[in-house]
Amino acid sequence: MDTLIARRGFLAGSLSVMGGTATAALAAGQASPSSGPQREFYELRIYRLLRGPMVARAERYFAQALVPALRRLGTGPVGVFSLAVGQHNPSFYVLIPHPTGESALTASSRLGSDPEYREAAGDFARATPSDPPYLNVESRLLAAASFMPRLEVPAAAEKKQPRLFELRTYRSHSKAANRKKMEMFGEGGELAIFRRTGLQPVFFAETLFGPDLPNLTYMLVYADDAARQKAWSTFVADPEWKKLSSTPGYTDPEIVADISNVLLRPASASQV
Repeated sequence: MDTLIARRGFLAGSLSVMGGTATAALAAGQASPSSGPQREFYELRIYRLLRGPMVARAERYFAQALVPALRRLGTGPVGVFSLAVGQHNPSFYVLIPHPTGESALTASSRLGSDPEYREAAGDFARATPSDPPYLNVESRLLAAASFMPRLEVPAAAEKKQPRLFELRTYRSHSKAANRKKMEMFGEGGELAIFRRTGLQPVFFAETLFGPDLPNLTYMLVYADDAARQKAWSTFVADPEWKKLSSTPGYTDPEIVADISNVLLRPASASQV
């Protein structure tokens, strides 16, 4: 208990040092029902692996231990994705939606107190230094955007149909520019243009902790790569998008420093 209290105190101090941005996001997630939909929080874990036994062992761990245990903790549908295109292949991306900031901050300690999880984790949890479960794990904490407060599970996921995901990160040169890009998607109408032109979102979020801050991170889903290319071609040619993207205050040179993206495929354990 003392360790958990100390951890919460450290996190509270860290949030304060960040100038109140993360604190405001955490507070927004706790909003009352009358103030609108409650914003989710997302933990994005990236497991870096080596080719060979690590991959199959990790897949078993996600399917048999981690995902079932996270759902028992009250998290939303958990996304588990293998890297299709991008650096550090093989890697798994695990997207964990939390109903509150408190849930996100205490998930790891609560997992450790779950005997069913500890038993199911098996050889993954008990791996030795000579045969480790992974090379390393990177974890990021994100707060859902106010204009898309909850994750949208693709219909193809419920039907177990093939799908391709694109995870995109827009880094800005300042927090003010980052807020402007968020505004562009919400109040500016960019998200509505996305939906109209075939770019189907899964989530939009502001990164609170992680690399390349400040940034906006979001995920899109497609039937396949041909559908992805068609949707983006339709989007960039759209007259409404061309007008919006050339509006002073919303142009890329003003608010976006760089863009990175990876393509992901759902693993067998994925619920997204």
